[in-house]
Amino acid sequence: MSNVTFSSPVMARDITVYAIAGDRGTILAVAKAHKIPIPFDCQDGECGSCLVEVKHLASGNRKHGIALTEKEKEMLRQLGKITKEEIVEAEVNDMPPRYRLACQCFVRNEDIIVAFEGDKTLPAQAPYLTPAAKVYKGGVQIASLEEFHGFAVTVEEDAALHFDKLSASMEACGNHEVAKLFAQLAGFSRLHLAEARKRAAATDVAKFIPPDYAWPDHETPERTALWAGDPSLSRLDALRAALVGERRGYEFYYSIAGTTGDKDIRAAAKEFSQEEAEHVQVLEAWITREEWLQKHPLPTGEASVS
Repeated sequence: MSNVTFSSPVMARDITVYAIAGDRGTILAVAKAHKIPIPFDCQDGECGSCLVEVKHLASGNRKHGIALTEKEKEMLRQLGKITKEEIVEAEVNDMPPRYRLACQCFVRNEDIIVAFEGDKTLPAQAPYLTPAAKVYKGGVQIASLEEFHGFAVTVEEDAALHFDKLSASMEACGNHEVAKLFAQLAGFSRLHLAEARKRAAATDVAKFIPPDYAWPDHETPERTALWAGDPSLSRLDALRAALVGERRGYEFYYSIAGTTGDKDIRAAAKEFSQEEAEHVQVLEAWITREEWLQKHPLPTGEASVS
């Protein structure tokens, strides 16, 4: 018998099922038997739609032998989900790669976590905008594309500085794990900031930086409610706080796209809202993984996969 835990942002919670090694065949077959929504199409290893990440929970390198076919190797190679080193390990040492095709990977006599992103052909649930939103004159009013870029740069710059301060305060109080997480989130915000500046192109965004009073509650939407260092704050708590900020950032851009009458502002806001939606999904996936690991701690010496 083996425990197969399915984890995905599209599921309300992780689901663990019991599978008899070899009895039900592939991971995809087990998923279908238990109504787990792993996307699939050809079921023959030729489309890549059933891509999953497989985490082996056995301690050390005690992983069972695999059957990595040429078809699966080629598809993983095309998807950019397997390295040359992983191919050598699979061919020479029978060590499985991190990513697999659910329709090709057979369940073995070991406990695993199967993570997947879900069907990307289904649109994400968006915030609801009432008809009154288009004529409402309160809130943030943006008159030009240059002004929009000024707002976008401010959001991302403020998020980076905020996470930097949180990282420093957590480090000062000895909460090193969460300090490292906030430093990582600050780095992500700087990447978003660089992208925002790039899209602003030749615009001197400094002329269009909004004052504090332009924002509801006088603060940018991605700023979390956390400020001081807390030695008891867990990585899961920190991720949940960061998720609140990312969701507010997504809703900010989405509302601009849904209410502006300027087609250029609308197009830019849609791009930013789509990217923020992706950031939300990443954090939701991290939270799902963290919640699972709290309930099922890895053996000593094993590290969590971010």
